[in-house]
Amino acid sequence: MTTSSVTSVNPVSPVSPVAPVDLGLPWSHLAEWDTQHINSQLIPFAEGRRRLVLALRDELAGDLIILTDPQDRATRLWLEARIRSAGHPRVRFAVADREEVQAFYVRMERDMRALDAQGSDLDLDPSGASSEDSDALQLSLADISTDDSPVVRFVNSTLYDALKARASDIHLECALRGLVVKYRLDGVLQNVVRQDGQDYAARVISRIKVLANLDITERRLPQDGRIKLRMAGRNVDVRVSIMPNLYGEDAVLRILDRYQLAADDRLSLTHLSFNEVQLQFIRRMAQLPYGLFLVTGPTGSGKTTTLYGVLSEVNSGEDKIITIEDPVEYQLSDVLQIPVNEAKGLTFARGLRSILRHDPDRIMVGEMRDAETAQIAVQAALTGHQVYATVHANNVFDVIGRLATMGVDPYNLVAALNGVLAQRLVRKICPECAEPEIVSEERRQASSLPPEAEGWRFMKGLGCVNCRGTGYKGRRAIAQTMALDIGLKSLIAERASPAVLRQAAEERGLNTLRDAALQCVADGLTTLEEANRVTAVEE
Repeated sequence: MTTSSVTSVNPVSPVSPVAPVDLGLPWSHLAEWDTQHINSQLIPFAEGRRRLVLALRDELAGDLIILTDPQDRATRLWLEARIRSAGHPRVRFAVADREEVQAFYVRMERDMRALDAQGSDLDLDPSGASSEDSDALQLSLADISTDDSPVVRFVNSTLYDALKARASDIHLECALRGLVVKYRLDGVLQNVVRQDGQDYAARVISRIKVLANLDITERRLPQDGRIKLRMAGRNVDVRVSIMPNLYGEDAVLRILDRYQLAADDRLSLTHLSFNEVQLQFIRRMAQLPYGLFLVTGPTGSGKTTTLYGVLSEVNSGEDKIITIEDPVEYQLSDVLQIPVNEAKGLTFARGLRSILRHDPDRIMVGEMRDAETAQIAVQAALTGHQVYATVHANNVFDVIGRLATMGVDPYNLVAALNGVLAQRLVRKICPECAEPEIVSEERRQASSLPPEAEGWRFMKGLGCVNCRGTGYKGRRAIAQTMALDIGLKSLIAERASPAVLRQAAEERGLNTLRDAALQCVADGLTTLEEANRVTAVEE
């Protein structure tokens, strides 16, 4: 671990230039620091308190890491791994008394208790639920630090950190050496921490099972469950999937933060990063009085979010809007949202039949995954309802074949279907560490770039604190649209091949998902590697 000296003192970096001679590190007086400067992403609260180290944010001179025992080799190695995984280019080190570090954490815990108390007085739950939810696991730094069990502290701090990082999934993987924790950030898995020991890994998985009300004695079969969390005044649902493996069990926790979209003001279609042509297409499909509008793409491509944006724009209060979802990911005001419960017999097909008897005007089907649901949705669109639905398919043409394999009559399909939107999510380059990139001729040829790419200004992200060392921050949607006119409907009814359909659509100005991804590269919004990761190179 390299060390650096401090040449000057400023109010943002209260570090004394007088350092212990035998260590060569400056001495820090933590009483001069405010607890708001803590960098809990680099050094988590619970782990830092146990090891008696902490990280303080300093945007001018680089983050400052405080040590109490610089000769502790295990702590040094752990810190080096944290810094390397976070991609910190500017980090300094200093020494402080053990008592000062302990007092700082006590002061921070007190401040967090005050913030949690203020948050509990605010009703941030738009559903009107009470802020005290006895079934939910309360997450706060104060509660995490005071728990005596190391396994409980580890699980709670992992959940807390993942929510702060806005991870969509947490992967807990039992390997030969122990437990590996990964977050899915902006659609890509990132390694977070490794804990040695298979026994410790098994105890962590058992704790997850307890929280999800699963059978802790069953270790040979998959299990599914739910965890309710409450943090900073809002409820968060976590969907749990347990899967046996060679070394024990893996757990994947899907985080469903129902209020994140509302808080970020992204529920409007305007905030979903579609270009103007795509926005006009979506709005035209959404405003039609009846028919079927399909949104397609793989899992995690933003299909449901797009349909939520559609519902938020058409929800004028004049129409009865009903959704059936598995699960209900975000709450919408003045919309009847029905969660699928297959254990109780409420499937998509059964729920959709009941919805049609509930006098709806607009219906959203979370996923058309079976023949019965698809056929009922098509019949609903034919009988004067506007139906929005998602389907798992790779592009706008594969949707037709997917519905055909479900047994949907092609004549009914073309009569009901208004249009199809295929979409993906690409990561955006972090604006804090973006810089120009030189792309070799070999990479250009392998990516089948068009001739006009000679004039593109390629960009990349170096990796910084803002993007957790990845070089990317946030995502945007890319889309392929197809509106069905009489010519395309005739081809579908005649069961034309995908090649014939594509040729006819291209004659009508169809753009591919690859075209949309490369346009983001040309605009400097994403990298060529990200475009190649999300879309296939077209020969």
